[in-house]
Amino acid sequence: MDKPITFGLARMHVEFGEKRDFLPEFVARLERMGAQVFLEYGYGSAMGFSEADYRAIAPKVTFASHTEIYEQDYVLVLRCPLERDLRLLKPGACIISMMHYPTRPARVELLRSLGVESISLDSIKDDVGRRMVENLHSVAWNGLEVAFRVLQRLYPAPGLESPSRNPIHVTVMGVGAVGVHAVQAASRYGDVALWRALAGRGVPGVQVTAIDYDLTYNEAVMRDLLGRTDILVDATQRPDASKVVIPNQWIAWMPEHAVLLDLSVDPYSCTPDGPNEVKGIEGMPQGNLDQYVFGPDDPAFDRVPGCVSTQNRRYSVSCYSWPGIHPKECMQLYGDQIRPLIRALIEKGGVQNINSKGKFLERALSRAMLSNWISKNGKDGA
Repeated sequence: MDKPITFGLARMHVEFGEKRDFLPEFVARLERMGAQVFLEYGYGSAMGFSEADYRAIAPKVTFASHTEIYEQDYVLVLRCPLERDLRLLKPGACIISMMHYPTRPARVELLRSLGVESISLDSIKDDVGRRMVENLHSVAWNGLEVAFRVLQRLYPAPGLESPSRNPIHVTVMGVGAVGVHAVQAASRYGDVALWRALAGRGVPGVQVTAIDYDLTYNEAVMRDLLGRTDILVDATQRPDASKVVIPNQWIAWMPEHAVLLDLSVDPYSCTPDGPNEVKGIEGMPQGNLDQYVFGPDDPAFDRVPGCVSTQNRRYSVSCYSWPGIHPKECMQLYGDQIRPLIRALIEKGGVQNINSKGKFLERALSRAMLSNWISKNGKDGA
């Protein structure tokens, strides 16, 4: 009998607040597919699951050390591991994670040099280019939920919950997939229960203005718009990450109580040789699951790279992983999306047998493979 494919499910150690591990039901299904599953010690514990919870429905599962997890044929972890962890992979292994090939050329080259394959979850797309593993709904709703919570504390008299206040003004920059969800979430305060409660008391609602990236260049239009914006949402997909959408000086036009919300979560990268990578709203700190709300006097502003200005500040809300705010709901969705793809991978006998012209799920997996990405774009993904 052929040796079963081994899957190592690793924990994420980027920050303390990162709690997302695959749920016991997902692990049980992997086992029923014929995989031999290894879980890192403590797996699921941050979400309240014990080893017994996993063993109860996946009796063959093995708990192992961090290093042993990375010695398996396949390593599955939602967020891309740190470089030191990637170097634990054995040649010929496959890492399945959010790899972000287009914006991480150094990562692509590292994996190539290590002789490993990868399947990038964010690159798994159907035949018309739609992502098959995504949680953009939660990106928008979780971000707006937090932003409104902050605005609720800051909003001037008579207060956000008063029937005599003016409508709340939210400006959403970007009308792509995230932007569409953000418009809907903003109209409901990011919290349907809060929306129903306020609407039931006759409190004025939310006026949402959605603008495409092309309009943000118009300074006269933006000055008028920003002057009456209570929450400014960046949901843009910029063609050039070295150019800001909202210069820091424009933030001075906004009300003092205004809240800036970063849904694009582009990182900062300031290098002597350039080009620099900057956020769409210039000067916002980069948040994570440990801290995603920053007051104007927060020390995080002082840690923003010097290639951008932080002179004008407002309360800022930013998180590298917005879906992780509600980890169980997030991992239930990701598990449902990933499960059929893993089944197709196992049924084919491994990633080496995936056919780019095969059945639907094979084609989707093929598009996300590192080897195919390099073949199409060059070794550094350029």
